[in-house]
Amino acid sequence: MTAPVPIVAPSILSADFAHLADEVKVVESAADWLHVDVMDNHFVPNLTIGLPVVRSLLAATTLPFDVHLMIEDPRRWAPGYAEAGAYNVTFHAEACDNPVALARDLRAAGAKAGLAIDRDTPIEPYLELLPSFDTLLIMTIKAGFGGQAFIPELLDKVRAARRHVDAGHLELRIEVDGGIAADTIEQAAAAGADAFVAGTAVYGAADPAEAVRHLRGLAERAIRQD
Repeated sequence: MTAPVPIVAPSILSADFAHLADEVKVVESAADWLHVDVMDNHFVPNLTIGLPVVRSLLAATTLPFDVHLMIEDPRRWAPGYAEAGAYNVTFHAEACDNPVALARDLRAAGAKAGLAIDRDTPIEPYLELLPSFDTLLIMTIKAGFGGQAFIPELLDKVRAARRHVDAGHLELRIEVDGGIAADTIEQAAAAGADAFVAGTAVYGAADPAEAVRHLRGLAERAIRQD
């Protein structure tokens, strides 16, 4: 099987919220996706941005939006992000009682459908649902806070997902989110991830676009070696 080309998705959670459009432009030439964390102060303790801001940013860039909904009741809110033009809309398994039905709704609205698995959630119950999804996002931290340290033990979930995806020849991105940086991305890629959310490692760098390119190069090397 041909090794997947890795995707790097800078997270605007680590950007300057007073200048979001400018911060997006800074990575536009290098990023594959733009990762947008939507937090509702219910499913997770923090509150970030919602659909009006996402609509405005969509008009300001050509980057595909990778929207990560850390919210309660995604059946109510997720389709709106797809209808607005998000490329990929990911919701949490822990917040949805019928993930396959919501995935169907997102695809019908024109987006890719993503399923997120938080730090303390076993992955095994969800493996059989993966044919209904385009992306599986595995948290490598606890959802809800930027800047946390990467938890390498959570890569066991990535390995399990990669085995399942390869065995079933599924068309699915395995994305990791949390503590992804130059010193961790190769571990995640070697475990089987092929999409990488990076916040502080990109927006904390002197040259965010160059940071994206460097991360992609590290991931490509790890995937080739594997």
